[in-house]
Amino acid sequence: MVAIRATAACPSGFFTVADEFSLVPGFYPYKQYSPPHEGAVMAHAQDEQQIRDLIEQWARAVQQQDLDGVVAGHAEDIVMFDVAPPEQGVRGLEEYRGAWPAFFAWIARGARFELVDLDVTAGAEVAFAHALLRCGEPEELASAPGRRLRLSLGLVKNNGEWLIQHEHHSGTYLPDPHEGEQSVRDIHAQWFADTEAKNLEGIMSHIAEDVVSYEHEEPIEYLGIDAVRSMCEFGLNQTTGPVTWSVPGLRVLARDDVAVAWGLNRMTAQMTDGSVHEEWSRGTRVFRFRDGAWTMVHQHVSYPR
Repeated sequence: MVAIRATAACPSGFFTVADEFSLVPGFYPYKQYSPPHEGAVMAHAQDEQQIRDLIEQWARAVQQQDLDGVVAGHAEDIVMFDVAPPEQGVRGLEEYRGAWPAFFAWIARGARFELVDLDVTAGAEVAFAHALLRCGEPEELASAPGRRLRLSLGLVKNNGEWLIQHEHHSGTYLPDPHEGEQSVRDIHAQWFADTEAKNLEGIMSHIAEDVVSYEHEEPIEYLGIDAVRSMCEFGLNQTTGPVTWSVPGLRVLARDDVAVAWGLNRMTAQMTDGSVHEEWSRGTRVFRFRDGAWTMVHQHVSYPR
């Protein structure tokens, strides 16, 4: 601690306060800092434990399909933002009660709803908590063990009892695999059109900044979008005539945020003498769904030897 001598101002001038105060970091020197009373610390810890117990009991009630247990401990004006509609959320205890039977039917088919992480912060009258849960059918949880349902809660103390006044449930967005497959096919169709139009910027628009490409020519790998751009530009400029690219038997497999496409590339180019050169090669392309869009992160093309 550092002792200081405080000087204060008044409308008629300045005067010096001769009293010395203890300066505690983060506090004004005009008031001696007092640590929280032991009783206040214990009350705070008890509040956080009560909230933790309330949330853990709620999660168990969901898994047990106990509607009364799920509704218990919620305020009359509860507002829940759920993964499912409605967009404006579920409002009021009756709507909250009505939102659960359909979810219970899913639980009854073998789905799990389990708390794996819970953090609680409590004030005197208001508290919040956030949690992660394992939520899904056994097959889903086995194929994506790291997937979590996210939960945020706002609580108020009413007559000494903690009540949940707000719930927000969400999961990270994963594109539908059928939508992912179609998106990758659409990218290929756009590539084919942009190749024929020799639209380099259009071709590059679906390629990730950190792409890694294994091409026919050296170097052994092309790292980054600038390297791939240079290679594509060189290829398009090899002839002044039309250039076409297609993958007649294109196959696409999409799961979650990853997709793979493969097939035989058919390239044609009109030469200066008017003849058309045709070339076939093998191609595999990997896509990631990032920032709301599918982009190619890896390409491997080759000729059989």
